[in-house]
Amino acid sequence: MPLRDLELSSRRRLPARLLRAQSVRSSGPGGQNVNKVATKVDLSLDLEAAARLLGATPIARIRHKLASRITADGRLHVQAGRARTRGRNLEAALSRMEDLLREALKVPRRRRATRPSRASRERRLTAKRHTAEKKQSRSRPDE
Repeated sequence: MPLRDLELSSRRRLPARLLRAQSVRSSGPGGQNVNKVATKVDLSLDLEAAARLLGATPIARIRHKLASRITADGRLHVQAGRARTRGRNLEAALSRMEDLLREALKVPRRRRATRPSRASRERRLTAKRHTAEKKQSRSRPDE
């Protein structure tokens, strides 16, 4: 199966030599075709080798965000088996791997601490007073 490089951005690219694709039998309906043809693709990426190209911080971010997809031997796995042909499933797996890696490599924005406005504080306190009065009115009157 011909693998291609993973395009993560205009400046980041992972070479195809870091990838390993394996064909396996697909599950589910499909008649005789599913029983005799291995069209499902199991694609894996060697994160140790990718760390040399991307650096430690991006790989740590990938390991954190995609922990459920990483095996004990340190490979990131993606499967695709929806199409009936191996080529389409390979392309789908490569695209999914690119999307997952792009999303995991996004640096989250730093949260800027803000304070509530005077009007929002007053609205909150008015709502609290209103709720307290409503509940107070439900109680029995004192004799």
